[in-house]
Formats: sequence, structure tokens, C-alpha cells
Amino acid sequence: MPSQPPSAADAPVQPSDAGTWRATATEQDKGRVRGWYSSWEAALADARAKGFGGAVQREGVLLQPTAALPNPHLPAGEYRCRTIKLGTQGRGGLGYIAYDWFRCRVAAEQGLYSLVKLTGSQRPVGLIFPDNLNRQIFLGTLELGDESLPVNYGSDRMRDMAGLVERVGDNRWRLVLPAPAYESLLDVIELVPAG
Repeated sequence: MPSQPPSAADAPVQPSDAGTWRATATEQDKGRVRGWYSSWEAALADARAKGFGGAVQREGVLLQPTAALPNPHLPAGEYRCRTIKLGTQGRGGLGYIAYDWFRCRVAAEQGLYSLVKLTGSQRPVGLIFPDNLNRQIFLGTLELGDESLPVNYGSDRMRDMAGLVERVGDNRWRLVLPAPAYESLLDVIELVPAG
């Protein structure tokens, strides 16, 4: 375990000269962002078909695809964050898994904002780019297990991540990761300020 938690500046994403998410994203991740809604529909259908309709319903706006509110800006600070995995990529496996709360951090970095999940065995690390009035775009990589440094964005397509950062309530955001490389059809990370 490192003495200092990693920062997004430790390597995962370097914004291109143009500085937009479209200029920075891999083709695979552009496709993930374009296909966000169909990924969400497939994930919800799979979760419901496997008997998790009640669990999905109890999450309310967090798991409603079109619940994004204006002003998606995720302020710098410490956050509590939890991941919900929807749908499954294989025949086996659960269609819905909700994990307990972990720690995340948002910080101003490289003229953008970074998002780092500090605890847990699967830790997204990356940058948040502006997009439109209802969402921002996250581009990053997945840090696993006891790794202390993330891989560079674009160097391992199985670790690259792309998602939507949206506000779904007062002091409540979500990072939606469509078509992740492992396990689920869609991951939703809820973020609320710590303390």
C-alpha cells in the first residue's frame, strides 16, 4: 500500500493538445460514450430478468438513465463512493451487485478535474472533461488490487474506462461506465461529499 494515494497525474490520461475528451479518447471509448443508452437498457433488462427489479427500483434516480440534472460539475473534494454493477457479461454471475462505500477524491489537475477511487480492489483513476450542460466525460484506467500506479490511458484496452459524470441530486453525482471490460454490462458509481 503506497504511503500517498495515487493522483491522476501519476499517468492514466494526458489530455491531447486540443484538450477535449473527443481528441483524447480512444476509438473504443468514443464508442462506449456513444452507446451509453443502449448499454444501460441492456444492463437494466438483464438485472430485471435475473430477479433484481426491486433492487433497481429502490435505487431510484441513481439507476434511471435519463435522470441527469443541469450543472454536472463535480467539485474538488473528498467523496464517499459506491459502485453498482448492472447486468452480467457471461451466463453465470449476478445481474446486480451493490458494493459498500469507499473513498474517492476529486482534484483540480492539468486544467481539468481528476477523479481517483482511493480504496477498494477496483479503482478508476482519470480525468473529467467538459461535455454539455447535463454531463461531463470521464476518461481513465482501472487500477487493480495492490497496484500503486495506474497504467497509461490508451496502453491497455482492457483497463481503459470511459463514462458520463452526471448530477442526480443536491450534492449527489454518478459516474456511469457503459460496457466495462470486465464482469458487468454497466457500472454506476455514486458520489456524495464525505463529511
